[in-house]
Amino acid sequence: MLLTITTTHRPATDLGYLLGKRPDRVQSFELPSGRAHVFYPEASDARCTAALLLDLDPLDLVRAARRSKTRDELLTHYVNDRPYASSSFTSAAISRVFGAALGGRSRERPELAATAIPLEATLATLPVRGGERFLRELFEPLGYEVEAAREPLDPRFEAWGGSRYYRVTLRATTTLGRLLTHLFVLVPVLDDDKHYWVGDDEVEKLLAKGADWLPDHPRREEITRRYLKRQGALTRRALERLIATESAPIEDEPELDEAEDALETKVSLNERRLAAVLATLRDVGAARVLDLGCGEGRLLRELLRDRRFERVVGLDVSTRALGRAHERLRLETLPPAQRARIELLHGSLTYRDARLAGFDAACAVEVIEHLDPWRLDAFARVVFEHAAPRTVILTTPNAEFNVRFDGLAAGAHRHADHRFEWSREEFGAWAHATAARFGYTVRLIPVGDIDEEVGPPTQMGVFSR
Repeated sequence: MLLTITTTHRPATDLGYLLGKRPDRVQSFELPSGRAHVFYPEASDARCTAALLLDLDPLDLVRAARRSKTRDELLTHYVNDRPYASSSFTSAAISRVFGAALGGRSRERPELAATAIPLEATLATLPVRGGERFLRELFEPLGYEVEAAREPLDPRFEAWGGSRYYRVTLRATTTLGRLLTHLFVLVPVLDDDKHYWVGDDEVEKLLAKGADWLPDHPRREEITRRYLKRQGALTRRALERLIATESAPIEDEPELDEAEDALETKVSLNERRLAAVLATLRDVGAARVLDLGCGEGRLLRELLRDRRFERVVGLDVSTRALGRAHERLRLETLPPAQRARIELLHGSLTYRDARLAGFDAACAVEVIEHLDPWRLDAFARVVFEHAAPRTVILTTPNAEFNVRFDGLAAGAHRHADHRFEWSREEFGAWAHATAARFGYTVRLIPVGDIDEEVGPPTQMGVFSR
């Protein structure tokens, strides 16, 4: 089994510091059923590749299988693909050999460990039970470019078709810790097997490794089910905790939103934002509108009142917020023709979703500041590259205006869940770079009364193509 990890981040040899393994030597590590070897096929300032080679002892595998509760078929103890294919043995080796990197730590380069860098991981032989489509459904929502080459069942007999084994290459700009975490969880999921007994501790391991990405993943149920070897009780327990994790921040959302609304009441920002967005949608002639991060449905309600908007769809990651939107909009009592115009979808803003394609315009009103900065690239790709509406409208606070709010401490954000708030220059730089990257043009429009010194309270970007 061979896994290689490559970076072109300069100096690329810093990959050795991130992995905690020197590029100038071969290092070997004892495993319960064999040995793992780490070496560097290439190491220069421009490009560096680290290789993890797993050398499993077939006799040790037989002994372990006889002791294990996971296999009953005697023949499979002797005839199997475990020494050659990526599997849960790969995950165990990653944890054993690259434990600090898996945890996002680096003693020598702590700042680099927290930095997204260009990375490429190749698994020479990966069993994919579910086919290439399932493989892509697991990794592409996480922001990876996936290259998959299916191995033939037997090169001598083309008519036999392809096997379940693929040579897989994953590319992304991300942290090394996230890459290793995704491999650690998803390789056994694709293999749909594990070489050891799965119990309660595996639930804790999955929740620890998937806390910041699994709750929002569109295939989280299948990932959880396969990772826990399809044990119903463990799967239900893990999913309940994942859903609770997803919904927990929403418990405080009404109070936080009310606080933000109260802060902005003096300048009537909410009404002005909605009016600005609606006016722009009418100006561009949008008939099919997507509200990203729709929350409780304030914009949706205004869109539904205007028959020019023929199809209105709201998307939010919070099922609780969608429930409130359902009640606010009184969907159950709407006339059939009006009810047919609107739809609420559960989904994430940072995962590719085919349901988001085909709209004239997409809106994200006071949404992006709730995303972690490292997720903005995934958000941009989802919206501008994959959904690709003709018009995208974004609004976000102007951080410079915060000094005009009474009771807001210096340096504080308007909302306790805001991960950042941009100045006009920062938003402009991001907006122009994003527009150029995805083939859009952008207009920056102030919303609210403009202060000569600090600008407007809200800034809006209108992206067009």
